[in-house]
Amino acid sequence: MLFTKKGDDGTTKTFGCDQRMSKSSIIAEALGALDETNSYLGFCKLKSREKDFNFSDNFSFEKIIHDIQKNLFIIQAEIAGAKNSMTKEKVEELENFVNNIEKELPEIKSFFIAGGTDLAVTFDVARTVSRRAERRVIAVVDEEKVSVGESTKAYLNRLSSFLYACARLANHRAGISEESPDYK
Repeated sequence: MLFTKKGDDGTTKTFGCDQRMSKSSIIAEALGALDETNSYLGFCKLKSREKDFNFSDNFSFEKIIHDIQKNLFIIQAEIAGAKNSMTKEKVEELENFVNNIEKELPEIKSFFIAGGTDLAVTFDVARTVSRRAERRVIAVVDEEKVSVGESTKAYLNRLSSFLYACARLANHRAGISEESPDYK
């Protein structure tokens, strides 16, 4: 059954926990922001497949994003109180992807105005959604509602860097120049 009616009063509970909390609680907000990020990454994965956007001959962005989605479930479990936690190796894996993408791109000299290809915009929106999730997770930690490992915080930070690099790469491969804001 897809519904239980238990949340009709505005409460929810995390997996394995009998205590109910408000759906507007900071923990529910963090979990929801991670879920939103995961869902939007599904859109990135679809667009990457449609555009045949590949990282290299050995790695497709579709596969990389799918693995990221699985990792976000680990982070959600950690916030919900499970013993699961992000590993340093998974952070390093994202760092390696970003570093390798950057080798194909011109040097960053300023902020850029989002736009260009639909794939780049998709990655840019995913980046901003992931940043919101990161802020929500940090807020939960700052308020000492839950604790997360240092690798979890680092992974969420690297995720937005990865998505930014993907947006830049999508435009670069399409021959679209990045436009810096003129602040006028």
